[in-house]
This record gives sequence, structure tokens and C-alpha cells, in this order.
Amino acid sequence: MADAVLAACQTLLVPGAIRSLADRPVRPPLPIYHNGVLVNDPGKPYIGTYGGDEDTRRKPAYHNGTAWTWVFPSFCEAWADGYGPAERETALAWLASSSRLINDGCVGHVPEIVDGDAPHHQRGCAAQAWGVSELLRVWIKVHGMKRQPHQENAAAQDT
Repeated sequence: MADAVLAACQTLLVPGAIRSLADRPVRPPLPIYHNGVLVNDPGKPYIGTYGGDEDTRRKPAYHNGTAWTWVFPSFCEAWADGYGPAERETALAWLASSSRLINDGCVGHVPEIVDGDAPHHQRGCAAQAWGVSELLRVWIKVHGMKRQPHQENAAAQDT
């Protein structure tokens, strides 16, 4: 079961964040109304850019395609915990994809959200404390995982 959840979530990844919804049709339809007016395509509710009018564009996008930085490290942690030290490097590579976010915008921090669509512009709060603290917590945990014996031998040969 965990494998299926991790595989499904893997399709939601963007550099340094994880989307709140995939870009594909859904059933049942998920209509979003504002003042009685339909503001999305209920069969394909994904909105990949967080921008425009607050009530008819940004709010619908918030949980329908926007990518979140603070839950992204938890996915990487679950991957490393679920698949063990053999997948440590994969989890670290995904975590390292946050470097662009850390080095742009509010340097040393990660934004609250990024667009689900490329080029994944930073949006929302420019310096989200729980986003950067989760990134650091998971980086330390996964980096400290014991390597597989063949990885230890390769590392010893490199020195």
C-alpha cells in the first residue's frame, strides 16, 4: 500500500515542492463556485499557475495544482523510510532540488508555494519558516541514514 501511495505522489513532484493535485481529469467532478458562478473546469480542476484575481483564480488554484514546499520534505522522508538506505541518494537528490528556491527570492529560505506548472515561479510568502525547517530536518535525517555496504565501499575507494 505504501508503495502505491509513494508512486502516486511521485507524479506530483516539482523541484523543491509537491503539487496539491495532478494535471489530469478527475471523477467525480470537482466544481468550484464563487458567488454562484462556476470558476473552474470541474472535470479537469487542475490550475497550474497561482495568480490573477484572489477569489476566482488564486483561491481555486491554492489546492488544485499549486505546489507546496513544506510537505515536499515529508514525501522525501517517506521515500527514504519506505525503501531504506538503498534509496537514500534518491531522497537526497530530490531534497537538493530545493537549492534553486533557497538561492533565489528570499535567499536562505523557501517560499510557501510555487506554481505547479513550469517554470514553477515562487508564490505566496517568500520565507516560510516551516518549509525551510522541514527541509533541514529531513535533510539531516536522510543524510544520516546508514549507507548500503556497496555504497560504503565505493565511498572508501573515492577517498
